[in-house]
Amino acid sequence: MYYIRYNFSYPSLLKSKGAMLISGFNTLSKEQRKLYNQDKMSIYYRNLFALWSALFFAGAVLSQLVSGYLTIIVFIIWIVSVFKNMHLDANKAFGQYKIKK
Repeated sequence: MYYIRYNFSYPSLLKSKGAMLISGFNTLSKEQRKLYNQDKMSIYYRNLFALWSALFFAGAVLSQLVSGYLTIIVFIIWIVSVFKNMHLDANKAFGQYKIKK
């Protein structure tokens, strides 16, 4: 239980500094990073990781209570979610967090 609680709360403690842990964002220059709302990015990825943790927890519980095949279904749902949130272009990945002037 400690792991789940720690996993949910740790990214929220970092606030905007947590954006530096996002893959691809840390490779941008400091000037480019200032163009994005890092608080919104941190909140979005915190919620995404919490969803993934809950998904795996539900898969573990369902595999013990119902059938081990449910783990495969949960894993497929997770893979779809990962590929949906994966972008090769920084503008596509972080465009929704750009600060409008």
